[in-house]
Amino acid sequence: MAVYTEVADDELARFIDRYGLGEVISCKGIAEGVENTNYLVHTTQGRFILTLYEKRVRREDLPFFLGLMEHLANAGITCPTPVRDRNGEMLNELAGRPAALVTFLDGMWIRRPRPEHCQAVGAALAKLHLAGRDFALTRENALGPKGWVELFSRFEDRADEVCPGLTDDIRRELDELLPIWPKGLPAGIIHADLFPDNVFFRGDQLSGLIDFYFACNDYFAYDIAICLNAWCFEQDYSFNITKSRALLKGYEQERVLEPSEREVLPILARGAALRFLLTRAYDWLHTSQSALVKPHNPLEYLRRLRFHRTVRSASEYGLETVA
Repeated sequence: MAVYTEVADDELARFIDRYGLGEVISCKGIAEGVENTNYLVHTTQGRFILTLYEKRVRREDLPFFLGLMEHLANAGITCPTPVRDRNGEMLNELAGRPAALVTFLDGMWIRRPRPEHCQAVGAALAKLHLAGRDFALTRENALGPKGWVELFSRFEDRADEVCPGLTDDIRRELDELLPIWPKGLPAGIIHADLFPDNVFFRGDQLSGLIDFYFACNDYFAYDIAICLNAWCFEQDYSFNITKSRALLKGYEQERVLEPSEREVLPILARGAALRFLLTRAYDWLHTSQSALVKPHNPLEYLRRLRFHRTVRSASEYGLETVA
């Protein structure tokens, strides 16, 4: 279970009392998630998610994350909304960790997305991009191209332990991608981690977006590229153009891509695959065998990266041409 920090009953009761949410009925650790400790807390006034932020999350970033969720919720995006305490604060301290309460969202994530789910995700992503345009705070993407080089340097000498030849694969990709990485594309707030387990559905209806702890300022089209990687490959690593076409159609129903974004979508998709290959390879090499949370297989993203290297135009992702 992904609970890194245990909370004593009396500590929890005092914490909840600060919010005026009644008495605690139950508190259960949430198994999913790898970055933070999460509990489902049921009080006499409802259900909430309690998050204790662990060491991988920088405390100085928390006002951005919490403020963004509140901003998006106020703009009509269904997402967890931070609860303010009696003093109006969203961020407090619990068990020696920064901690916050957010509202509970009903729904489940889809293990095997269908095209209709992908279309709904595309539309939701575009709405998020539009809703974030007037958010006052900014945060650099720490896992953008500059971060890739630094991260790779931390495990370059061990990369072939993940897969023979991986060192050369990553070096080649960095050498090719960094000089041609796009400049000047439409940009703003992006989610940067909108994987299936961060999107809730009730039946076939999308019911909310969660986990904004990689959110940052970057290219909108890069966020789309992350979703193409996350939603449009099958378990045998084959690319499903029907799902991709649906995701892109859903996005363009809300925000039409500019020609400059269309042109570089294959480059951005390669970059998104490389980003997750790097972070997963690092975690694969640095996570203890006894850890409660097992790292994701990085080779899934090596296969995706190799596919994107073959793509020459956005039409190969199912993006309709502009008349």
